[in-house]
Amino acid sequence: MSLIEDLNWRHAVKAYDPAKKVSEEDLNKILEAARLAPTSSGLQPFRVIVVENQQLKEKMVKGALNPEVMRDCSHVLVFAAWDSYSNEKIDKVYDHHTDVRELPRGRFSSYTDQIKQIYGAQTPEQHFAHTARQSYIALGLAMAQAAELKIDSTPAEGFSNEAVNEILDLKELGLKSVTLLYLGYRDAENDWLSQMKKVRIPMEEFIIRK
Repeated sequence: MSLIEDLNWRHAVKAYDPAKKVSEEDLNKILEAARLAPTSSGLQPFRVIVVENQQLKEKMVKGALNPEVMRDCSHVLVFAAWDSYSNEKIDKVYDHHTDVRELPRGRFSSYTDQIKQIYGAQTPEQHFAHTARQSYIALGLAMAQAAELKIDSTPAEGFSNEAVNEILDLKELGLKSVTLLYLGYRDAENDWLSQMKKVRIPMEEFIIRK
């Protein structure tokens, strides 16, 4: 199937079959799609936490708008962004770049000095706003890969960031949760949205040509 067909197939599932689990092989493909997402300056300023443990999921439902979806899905992917930029984080990423490319460390220092200056003039709140936006690109690619594999998904902002951050000890990792992605297989009898036509704004209204 083409990507357009895959995207027409998918929808935000409202009920999952708790007996059906995503295989490790397919899960890794979805995670790899997220890892390969483009990011500003190639910094990849976010991480994806995979939650499969049912006890953790039960704790995380506090504040969730769709608690049964979180409980019954196979996996919860937590997209969590850096809480701030720092010179150390930037250097670590670019040391990795040069090592992989077999270049001397500091090869890109003229560029990294520029971005350090830019971020150095910003607040941690501005940093997180930027890192969080980067994570949405990875979220979209993960959803597209899941659709290609015919694995259902539900993106979610309706949850308690504070609860998820605390339960997963994200502060210790210098991260803050941004979005969740529920993965699994739909319960067709109880997923009311699966029986409805997909609705989007018409192309002639959605696209504005100049």
